[in-house]
Amino acid sequence: MRTAIAALEGNKVRLTVEVDEVEFDRSIDQAFTRLAKEINLPGFRQGKAPRKVIEAHIGTGIARSRAIQDSLPEYLAEAVREHNVDLIATPDIAVTSGEESGPVVFDATCEVRPEIDIAGHKGLRVEMPALSVDDAEIDEVMATERRRHGTLVDVDRPAATGDVLTIDLTGTRDGTPVPGLNTADWVYELGKGWVSPGFDGHLAGATAGSRIEYSEAPNGTEDVADLVAVVKKVQQMDLADLTDEWVDGHVADCATVAEWRGSVRARLEEYKLNQARSVLVDNVSTSVAALVAIDLPEAMVEGDFRSRVRSLIERFAAQGMSLEHWLSATGQPPEGFLEAVRTESRKAVRVDLALRAVARQEGIEADDDDVEAEIARIAMRVNQKADKVRRLYDQNDAIEDLRAQIRKSKALDWLIEHAALAAPDGSPIDASLLLAEDTGKDEA
Repeated sequence: MRTAIAALEGNKVRLTVEVDEVEFDRSIDQAFTRLAKEINLPGFRQGKAPRKVIEAHIGTGIARSRAIQDSLPEYLAEAVREHNVDLIATPDIAVTSGEESGPVVFDATCEVRPEIDIAGHKGLRVEMPALSVDDAEIDEVMATERRRHGTLVDVDRPAATGDVLTIDLTGTRDGTPVPGLNTADWVYELGKGWVSPGFDGHLAGATAGSRIEYSEAPNGTEDVADLVAVVKKVQQMDLADLTDEWVDGHVADCATVAEWRGSVRARLEEYKLNQARSVLVDNVSTSVAALVAIDLPEAMVEGDFRSRVRSLIERFAAQGMSLEHWLSATGQPPEGFLEAVRTESRKAVRVDLALRAVARQEGIEADDDDVEAEIARIAMRVNQKADKVRRLYDQNDAIEDLRAQIRKSKALDWLIEHAALAAPDGSPIDASLLLAEDTGKDEA
């Protein structure tokens, strides 16, 4: 078999494959074997008639056509491996010679993953959640705990933000109750922003006995509903004075106000640090993806999209639920949900192209030792022997894909190491604080 490759416009290449007569005759012989299982010949059991008998009965044309149909994908796969063609879509194949006799020659027009260069990845600026804790955040945590021990008392005045209202709420559309918007004796803290955008504004200034009626689309929906809120009670939270004695009697492991403030600060700092660690990979990936300036290959976006939808369907099926049922139960329109998935696919394609670009521009490689180490990790994760996992990758021609994933993971490590991390206010963040624990980079 002889092959040649030529570059075409638009991230495409043309593979020309020529299969000589001797090689292709083996494919014809295999086609006759398959045909023997599909036709009945007198004197022979199904599938046992020899090639010469079948050939005398039907000729060679049908077997040759069958051989071309069945074997060209295998010849193409061999050519793809030989030239290391990074396919992103099913190639278009055109047989140019050999349909009736002689060597078989065909062209395959292949859409390939574009190789791009990006600028700005050195010292990539990545915005991260703030690690610092201010006094207002500490005060809010302490106030929440104090309210938990507070006492609600009725007040004879108009309701204000922070007051607690007892409400009978109804919501309808064309006289039909809206799920989740019909409840009695609902206790609601004014200012939380629930129900609908204008809900708190309508309730502000209400007193016990007030009836508020208005029409508006509830939060998270686009369809307007008729809402009625009857205020049955307006209360405010009375809190005990914040003293060392109160802290000693109500806060575990703290005896003074100062000690409690220090404990809250430490917990908030730890929470923020863990939060930053959890989003480090995604934030770096998002920042480097923004450096991709080309129009995304639709084949890559569509392939990722189909994979994500298929994975979701399988996940829901494992839980005994269909995707349609889940969408109905959560009130999500299919079009909006699918567009959100497609948006994630576009981001994934940008990240893929960007990380490959970083790996190439920075000379990052994945050698055989890296591949074997990754196979060993995969084997441990799936509780299989490494040689079995290796055989599966070999059988599926997936070693180069694995090598590419390792290079991308190394590129992500490189970016994290060299990134300029900053809080929303622009102040720098020491990356070593975030890398002190596992950040989950292997999942990128």
